[in-house]
Formats: sequence, structure tokens, C-alpha cells
Amino acid sequence: MIRPWTIIGVADVANSFRWYQSLFGQKASSPAHDYFGQLVDSDGTVLLCLHKWGGHDHPTLVSPDLAEPGNGLLLFFRVDDFEQALERARALVLKLAEEPQVNPNTGTREFALLDPDGYFVMISEL
Repeated sequence: MIRPWTIIGVADVANSFRWYQSLFGQKASSPAHDYFGQLVDSDGTVLLCLHKWGGHDHPTLVSPDLAEPGNGLLLFFRVDDFEQALERARALVLKLAEEPQVNPNTGTREFALLDPDGYFVMISEL
């Protein structure tokens, strides 16, 4: 099986790490480094990697000034606790980017919000 590790550039790894842990309903912990952290599901699956902008010489992670964070990227997560995820999301942001609705293509409910770095995060029920 092939599983991608999605890595996004962030301004503050620890802050984004806490934000995503809150959104996913995970126990609080700290990222392994101040420049990189992996959010991991209970079965060990990597959900998302957070990389500090300019932390290394990766050409696409040099600076948010050279690329608009989130442009062309949709972080899409399917969850088995949709109502609880919605409550957690509402506690994290003043306003959702998209209120809950049924996607006519999948027949599942979904909503969207922006993370601290401006990435568009879609949450969909299983």
C-alpha cells in the first residue's frame, strides 16, 4: 500500500500542531522538532506533516512570500465523528469557510475552515 505524507509549510509548527490536534480531537502532545511535526492517527497512520517555512533548503518551503499558502491545495479529511469535529472546528475559528452541507457527488456532509496559515481544510463524514 502507498500512503502519501502531505507536508505543508507553516509559520509556527507548535501552534499549528496544537490547532490540528484540537480539530482532530487528539490528546495534546508536542511536535518532535520546532521545525517539523507529524500528526499521527491512533493506528500510526500519518495524517499531516507540518514543516516550518524556511526550515531547510526545500525549494517549495523556502518562504510563504514566494508561494501563497494553500494555493492549489485542499486538505481533505474524512472523519468518523463528524458532529464532534464540527463542534471542535467551531471552537477554533470565528467563522467556517463553508457551513455544513451535503456534497451532491458523495452524498456525505462536509464543512470547511481555514487553518492558522490560511490553508483550506475540508472535513467530510465517512
